Order: sequence, then structure tokens, then C-alpha cells
Amino acid sequence: MSERSLSYDQPVSTKSRARPLAPEDRRSAIIDVVIPMLLEHGRDVTTKQIAERAGVAEGTLFRAFGDKDSIIDAAIERYFDPEPSRQAVAAIDPEAPLREKVNALLTILQRRTEGLMNLMGALGPGRMPPRRPDDGFVDMVSEVLRDNALSPHFSAEEIAYFLRLIAFASSVKPFNEIHPFTVDTLTDFVVIGISKD
Repeated sequence: MSERSLSYDQPVSTKSRARPLAPEDRRSAIIDVVIPMLLEHGRDVTTKQIAERAGVAEGTLFRAFGDKDSIIDAAIERYFDPEPSRQAVAAIDPEAPLREKVNALLTILQRRTEGLMNLMGALGPGRMPPRRPDDGFVDMVSEVLRDNALSPHFSAEEIAYFLRLIAFASSVKPFNEIHPFTVDTLTDFVVIGISKD
């Protein structure tokens, strides 16, 4: 299962100048390069470093974004975009067994949460994108679980919130260091608690 934000954890290195691109494609390519640099350097990353990594002149950065803060803001906006996670949820096989679905959902949620926490930790205090009141996750999870036999004690909507809560808590290192839980263990816990039997 792939998720756009997951690929940003690996630094990209290039020494050659970038090939000509349309303005929006150039902006997107620069953002792809900036995200791992933010994880590595935080807000201390320089436009010179970004330009070298992107294989463009600093002037190209300023023509594309205006200033360094705008580059960082665009990268943060991209990283916080829930669409890759939504696509990953939508790709879950509707015919899969309950355990497999729950495992996939927890994996998607945990990886996204860990990525966002890593970025926020690297950037420190500063402006973050406004929280979206509804990213559609709850409805999507309800749809994913619709055909499975679930406990009559919880609605699919409540289960979606449980999964989100478990993924968040297990992604916070101090909460998961003394007695670490793997996604498989958390999946077993959830399935035992929500299965019909």
C-alpha cells in the first residue's frame, strides 16, 4: 500500500539542472524535494539548499513561490493533504476479511499520524494548515466495514473513531515505548472487540 507522504521520508539528491517543466509541474517537483528537507532541517533549510537539491537556480524558486516561507507553506499543505490516505482507504478490498481490513486501516492511519508528527516536530512552532473539519475518513471506514459482521454494541462510525484514536495513541512514542504494540497486535485487539462473536 502506498501513500504519497510515506515517500517523503527518503532524501532526494540531484546534482544536474532540472529539465524544463510547466510552472505548476515545476512547483510540484520543488515541493516534492522540499518535504524531506523539512523533515531533516526544519525551518532552517535554506533556499540555496533547496535549489541545489531541486537542480534549479534560486531565482527559479522565487519565481515559482515568491519567498522561502511560501515554499515551506506549500510543502506543509501538500504533506497535510488527506487525499493520499483517502485513496489508500478506497483501495482496500471490500471483499477482504475483517481482520485484513482493520489491519490496513490502522496501517494507513498510523503511518499518516507518524508522518505528520515527524513534520510538526521538525518544524517546531509555526503556522500549520487549518484542520479540516471532515476529511471523509469516518464515512469511508463505515463503507469499508459495511459488509462485515460487526458487534451490535458499536456503529461503524464509532469503530472508525476508535481506529483513529488507537492509531494516534500508538503513534505517540511516549505512549508506545514502555510496552510497544505492533499494528498486528492492535488489529487483533480491535477485531476481538468488534467482531460479532
